[in-house]
Amino acid sequence: MIGIRFSEFTGKNKTVFEKLFDIFKELILHTSGDVDEALDWLNEIDKEYGITTAEYTMDDFIEELKKKGYLREEIDTPNGDGTGDGSGLSITAKTERAIRSSALEQIFGKIKKSNSGNHTTKFTGQGDEQTSDMRSYHFGDSLDQIAMNESIRNAFVNQGIDDFSMTHDDLVVQENYHKAQMSTVLMIDISHSMILYGEDRITPAKKVALALAELIKTRYPKDTLDIIVFGNDSWQIELEELPYLKVGPYHTNTVAGLELAMDLLRKKKNTNKQIFMITDGKPSCLHEPDGTYYKNSFGLDEYIVNKCLNKAAACRRLKIPITTFMIAQDPYLQSFIQKFTEANKGKAFFTGLKGLGDFIFHDYENNRRRNIK
Repeated sequence: MIGIRFSEFTGKNKTVFEKLFDIFKELILHTSGDVDEALDWLNEIDKEYGITTAEYTMDDFIEELKKKGYLREEIDTPNGDGTGDGSGLSITAKTERAIRSSALEQIFGKIKKSNSGNHTTKFTGQGDEQTSDMRSYHFGDSLDQIAMNESIRNAFVNQGIDDFSMTHDDLVVQENYHKAQMSTVLMIDISHSMILYGEDRITPAKKVALALAELIKTRYPKDTLDIIVFGNDSWQIELEELPYLKVGPYHTNTVAGLELAMDLLRKKKNTNKQIFMITDGKPSCLHEPDGTYYKNSFGLDEYIVNKCLNKAAACRRLKIPITTFMIAQDPYLQSFIQKFTEANKGKAFFTGLKGLGDFIFHDYENNRRRNIK
């Protein structure tokens, strides 16, 4: 009798260290880089699921993290005089790279590394990547573009074997695809609503940012990525700060984020520029010229909304598309994002946290293909 036999899925055989390390990397993002808190949670998980063994304990795991360069011990010196009240553990740059790689794999899938780091366009000429298209040689074409085999064959056909010679008319060159660079600013909302009502939205947002950074680093190394956060104000952060990013007691000053993003992109020499904005709430704050803050958390304030729409239109005039990832389901907030997107002629995805990374990856690729000339 022919049939299908089912068995329990076992997956890839992992060592105890690998299992613990996968969980540890997730916990580091949830605890904003607090190693002690992450290890406390890991201990609780181990008690419930029995990951460690008598031969490999949690202490062995911590020692192996240190030995492999994922953790380092730091002396706590809060008084700044060389004395402190103990020592603590912190993650290293190697751990940060491992977290970025893990986020990339989880959100974007496994992507092969590209040496050039540039994305091809539909335009041909004296570009970077060879195609199968041939054309006649024109004065000014680079010599390394000449397809020698095809040119010699043309000479044999045109002049014959007995009186072989090669003329200008025999030469053909191989077309190349032009490649392009992209300058991207990623805006992350760190207002209080990102953890409101017990829902953690900042951790997935950080994971998307880490994955995007690793994508650019491995596949598009010639691109640029700037990361900014916005609450009552907006400021730029380094990639190394992402795992430690925390939500603050802030309102949402979307205008300040857009102004900083525009300032950063104006300085870029690349023709192709874009903004990704990850947010879950309405704009609720403005920084006035006199230094005061105008805040309104109740509904959509027309004064704040109009300022946001004006900035969206200003980005459109600068040919900077904005892709907004809206992770709240409120209809009136979605209506605002629709108006914001229309003003910019950009894009918006109305989605929950699930699948957020897939949308970003898909849109990033499409933007690069469409906007290059």
